[in-house]
Amino acid sequence: MTDPALIRRARSQGLADLLRRSAARVPDKTALVFRGQSETFAQLDAAVNRAARGLAEQGVGKGDRVALLSHNNRDFVVLRFAITRLGAVVVPVNFMLNADDVAYVLTHSGARMILAEDALCATADAAMAQAGLDLPRLAIPHAGTQAPAGWQPVSAVLEHPDASEVWTDIAPDDPIQMMYTSGTESRPKGAMLTSAALYAQWTSCIVDGEMSPDAIELHCLPLFHCAQLDCFLTPDLYLGATSILHDKADPAEMLEAIEAHGVTKLFCPPTVWIGLLRHPDFDRRDLSSLQAGYYGASIMPVAVIEELARRLPGMRLYNFYGQTEMAPLATILRPHEQMIKLGSAGRPSLNVETRVVDDDDRPVPVGEVGEIVHRSPHLIVEYYNDPAKTAEAFRNGWFHSGDLGRFDADGYLYVVDRKKDMIKTGGENVASREVEEAIFRHPDVAEVAVFGVPHPTWIEAVTAVVVPKAGADLSVEAVMTWCREHLAGFKAPKQVVITQALPKNASGKILKRDLRIEHAGLYEAAAE
Repeated sequence: MTDPALIRRARSQGLADLLRRSAARVPDKTALVFRGQSETFAQLDAAVNRAARGLAEQGVGKGDRVALLSHNNRDFVVLRFAITRLGAVVVPVNFMLNADDVAYVLTHSGARMILAEDALCATADAAMAQAGLDLPRLAIPHAGTQAPAGWQPVSAVLEHPDASEVWTDIAPDDPIQMMYTSGTESRPKGAMLTSAALYAQWTSCIVDGEMSPDAIELHCLPLFHCAQLDCFLTPDLYLGATSILHDKADPAEMLEAIEAHGVTKLFCPPTVWIGLLRHPDFDRRDLSSLQAGYYGASIMPVAVIEELARRLPGMRLYNFYGQTEMAPLATILRPHEQMIKLGSAGRPSLNVETRVVDDDDRPVPVGEVGEIVHRSPHLIVEYYNDPAKTAEAFRNGWFHSGDLGRFDADGYLYVVDRKKDMIKTGGENVASREVEEAIFRHPDVAEVAVFGVPHPTWIEAVTAVVVPKAGADLSVEAVMTWCREHLAGFKAPKQVVITQALPKNASGKILKRDLRIEHAGLYEAAAE
């Protein structure tokens, strides 16, 4: 009699299978380089097996949620695959969160165990104390310090003597990874992903992003974020490409690494691309190996796209647009489209169907603004423990992104704004992105964020916070004059604030929520 479990094993296509298959194809090829230490695909796969067996002996099993709180490092990669090889759900946690926020994630996710970088163990301890949790805990020696009291060193699982293959009966739609949304507007939501969703998304990235096993990619953005983890690192491991891993996006270190390793492929959010362009080493380093550059996570100013094309003429540029719930890819703007469709997010990727709809979910005509909605196997299966938000997001059989956009006559999508970032001032709607684009074209502006602030007369007032370029003598009046010259009167900011830095999360997104709170009283005097 046929054993259904053996058939499922033969047909297995889980996240954990990916690395084993790459190790079988290219065992001796370099998979990962971190802090000068290289590992082949065979070595990395064996390390994952050891860690999986060690975690199993610690009681981790199928369906358990395991929190992973760390900066980028080799152990993060090994542990992520080891957790999923057991059929447990990996829960990457933002290392910039405070103890209160970490407590929320641990409690909301129902974490069974926490694995934390040594420098973050104190935050994890405070979070568990606040939440009334006493989880098993393993310390990752990233900062080079000893495991704190109450923590086992992660070597307890990484050095398990048995590196033989580990297999768990995992269905394609079993939960395998829970990514928390950025929470730039409210408490983050637990976006539950399956292996089937991730494979569909990796395939779209590889095909439409023209990715190759011959690539050498530099990974500097946080792996707790879906963009670096599942648009770039995991597709590279899937293909058998080589990954150079850094623990942070330091422009000088990145530029040095591109030259030293002959990096061919790089993803950065717009803020990091801007940081590279402004760094004095940009013109001193040999960056000619770069063949493919990717941007996403937030909207790229048109002026920066134009500058990248001038200064890195041999690099083909791609825009990946999407969100955590899409695992995260939704649309792609390809290299040949960058200059003819400036500012566009491109067209739906291979496994995605996208529409723009009105408040009644009816498609809007070409050129009109509506909410961007998707159908795709990339999508999450639910917001964990939140059936109401899940039902709202998936109403009428489409996933509602919360982004506003429009299609042009050629089927290219233009993201106008987040629904929550649309400014309603004096009865008119103003897209913050349009104002940001206008201000960014000022020759002395490095970064800008535009948002609405409560106003006694206008309900909301268009407000801009601007970071000048290094050495520039930029005044408020200069920005206001520029805006009056380049924008309709009702779109021009009522006030401009000059600052040295904008608040951002670890993935490079500007935290407009924080800016709204900071400047909430800006127009109080107008009411007096």
